[in-house]
Amino acid sequence: MNRRVTIVTGTRAEFGLLRSTIDAVAAHPALECLVVAGGAHLLPPARTIEEVRRSLPDGAVLSAEVPMQDPDRIGRDADAAALGRGVLGFAEVFASLDPAAVVVLGDRIEAFAAASAASIGGRRVVHLHGGDRAEGVADDAMRHAITALSHLHLAATEESGARIRRLGEDPATVHVVGSPAVDGLDAIATLDDEMFAALGSPRTVVLHHGCGLDPAAESAWIDATLAAAAAHGPTVVLSPNADPGSDVVRDRIDAAVAGMASGSEAGIMRRDHLPRETFVALLQRIDAIVGNSSAGLIEAAILGCPAVNLGPRQGGRERPDSVIDIERPDPAAIQRAIEHAARAPRTTTHPYGEPGVGARIANLIAKAIKTPIDRKRLAF
Repeated sequence: MNRRVTIVTGTRAEFGLLRSTIDAVAAHPALECLVVAGGAHLLPPARTIEEVRRSLPDGAVLSAEVPMQDPDRIGRDADAAALGRGVLGFAEVFASLDPAAVVVLGDRIEAFAAASAASIGGRRVVHLHGGDRAEGVADDAMRHAITALSHLHLAATEESGARIRRLGEDPATVHVVGSPAVDGLDAIATLDDEMFAALGSPRTVVLHHGCGLDPAAESAWIDATLAAAAAHGPTVVLSPNADPGSDVVRDRIDAAVAGMASGSEAGIMRRDHLPRETFVALLQRIDAIVGNSSAGLIEAAILGCPAVNLGPRQGGRERPDSVIDIERPDPAAIQRAIEHAARAPRTTTHPYGEPGVGARIANLIAKAIKTPIDRKRLAF
């Protein structure tokens, strides 16, 4: 009998990273793939749960949805309340599905809630992209807490794997498999002329999330970003996620779009969300991605698309040569960085490994679940 593996997805960003793992687990002869979606996937206006439903391969089942966030509340206290709802919801789902392993990725509250419910419930937790560093809002703390809750650690880079071992995890449970982001990117062609024109023939994509800063600082960053990107040329601006501070970012984007309609801005096209294939295809045609998304340091780096990374959100994350960091919200400095990125030769040097990551993950899970999970204890 195939063993059930539950893969948890809570956001559009990590669902894109998880796609090849879902495909590989669904195709593995010893595994059954159950997907549980929740968190930010269920939030308007994008409701990316619909993309999850459309994208699952044969053999993968969307088994449950777990509501967490209140769409009318954003902030640290709101995240804490959403986390509590998530732990309860995932605990009920896992008790019903009784998986042999629960797979989570990254550092967000959805992954933390699922890892907490699974680990405390006595189920094996498999953590992807553990050991990374990224300041975010509370990302470093949650990512390393998930590491402490997990039983199998599948790191994206050698540096991240070494960091997991230094955290006291049993070295036998730590495997550097690469980032699943590398899988399938070479199969996505560059965006065709018709779709590119439909998006306004952009020179940049802006993807900027809240950082939990005070409203004035959040406003300063997004205002400077939009001004610099628009000065460089047409830009597609994607809506931010639901992190603390993203309500301010969203409001400033709305104001910029309204200003464009009245003639004070030009060349900004707003999209709440782009399907992953469209987003990846677009990265291959633009001068740079601008903002503070991990996509600029992972997917864009793998594709050779330059990234102008703004502010503290990705502080500590490994940086390929394609990334230019800007530490203050200065429109002129950001514009100069965009212009430099547009002239720079494209490089695909990155630390995220070679394709085939999803298959490596599925094989390691299948091997691990043959034995009972050990009680967690530090290796030192």
